[in-house]
Amino acid sequence: MSRLVAPPGWPAAVRPPDAPRWEVTAESWLLDLCPPEYRTYPTLRRHVVVLARFALLHVEACQAACRRGLSEARSELRDVAPSDVIEAAVETWLSEDSRLSAVRREVGLVEDALRGTRYRARL
Repeated sequence: MSRLVAPPGWPAAVRPPDAPRWEVTAESWLLDLCPPEYRTYPTLRRHVVVLARFALLHVEACQAACRRGLSEARSELRDVAPSDVIEAAVETWLSEDSRLSAVRREVGLVEDALRGTRYRARL
C-alpha cells in the first residue's frame, strides 16, 4: 500500500491527494478562500479543478490589490492619517502580502493535485 504524501506547503485543511474524500476537503477549503458568491455557481461546485483555477486567480488578484495598496499607502493616506498610522498600514500590507504568497502556493499545489500531479516522500 502506498503512503499518502502531501508536499511542503500543502494546506492543513486539505487531506493529501488520494486520501478518501480528499477532493471534498479541497472543495470546501477553496470555497472558503473565494468570495461567497462563488458558492452559487453550479459549475464551480461540480468541477473542483475549475474552482481551483478560479480560486488561484482570485488570490492573485488579492495579491495585486495588496501590492497596489502598499505602493500607494504613503501618498494616498498622508492627508488623512498621521504618520504612525500610515506606517502601521504599510506593515499590515506587508503582512497580508506575505500571507497571500503562502496561500497562492497552497492553491497552486491543490490545483496541480486536482490535475493529477502526485508527490513522493523524499529522504
